[in-house]
Amino acid sequence: MTQKTLIDSEYRNWLKDLKQRARQAQVKAAVQVNSTLLTFYWELGADIVERQKLAKWGSGFLKQLSTDLMAEFPDMKGFSKRNLERIRMWVLFYSEDLVNCDTGCVAIAKQPLSQLVQIPWSHNLVIISKCKDVTEALYYVNKTVEHNWSRSVLTHQIESGLYQREGRAVTNFAETLPLPQLDLVQQLIKDPYCFDFLTLTEEANERDLEKALTDQLTKFLLELGAGFAYVGRQKGLQVGSRDFFLDLLFYHTKLHCYVVIELKTGEFEPEYAGKLNFYLKAVDEQLRGDRDEPTIGILLCKSRDRVVVEYALSDIQKPMGVSEYQLTQALPENLKSSLPSIEELEAEFSNSHRNP
Repeated sequence: MTQKTLIDSEYRNWLKDLKQRARQAQVKAAVQVNSTLLTFYWELGADIVERQKLAKWGSGFLKQLSTDLMAEFPDMKGFSKRNLERIRMWVLFYSEDLVNCDTGCVAIAKQPLSQLVQIPWSHNLVIISKCKDVTEALYYVNKTVEHNWSRSVLTHQIESGLYQREGRAVTNFAETLPLPQLDLVQQLIKDPYCFDFLTLTEEANERDLEKALTDQLTKFLLELGAGFAYVGRQKGLQVGSRDFFLDLLFYHTKLHCYVVIELKTGEFEPEYAGKLNFYLKAVDEQLRGDRDEPTIGILLCKSRDRVVVEYALSDIQKPMGVSEYQLTQALPENLKSSLPSIEELEAEFSNSHRNP
């Protein structure tokens, strides 16, 4: 591609139009910074894609465009060659299935734009770099808008596979909850839960897991999702002449109900559902207020047989779900041999204190 191609009349006319639109975007940005700027980015990206197809401009085109726009708008940081490439990639991601149309033109999908401009540019870049398709990407866009996630929280949610895990637990919600509440509750439980912030031994019991989760309560609440308010652990309830203790008790501020979480470090057993049903009844009778919705139960197990769970929940009248949980992944076998054992570390520690 020659320099002459880059400065032909078609390019100069388009550049002039871009400058005018960029000035308009600057004025509007004082009132509506993010959405106005991203709308401009979207239109710019669509133009870049289309003109690269029609005008056959080569790889030097974006560098030339970046130079011209930065010269005209030195205070705007979004016109680097790298960011122009990202803008182009952003538009292509949401219109990938339309790029190679028979007419040779690029039909840009407008539908998601109203959602995309509601979150910062940096969040958009995280989403398209980590999501496999548009459906998954828009899921995270909507969740970011709904919960006002920071970029680090958004990254964590994507990397932990929230999209794949939400609403996948085995539950009896459809049989035990009214429709207005059902849709919200269906999204409440994940499967599995990822407690990758914990390091527990294989011999750890329910109390060890319970303590570890409450010691890391902020991270635990992040994994549970928005709306959970911590009430307490080992919450005591008296039924008849006996005392019973709930592993973890929360209140969900959006669902307006208590949530009982029971922890099991082994495989799910049918009797666990009966005991959780008993706890839900006790909370409804003793703690639930007149304006509260029915209490929900979540049973977290290290493993579970889906069919066994479905049988166990089939005649339960209280709403509950059963999910698995995952802890920090074990080290690969090929690395274990290269790391010191606990005994070696203790010996080294003792020697260092004897010989300072």
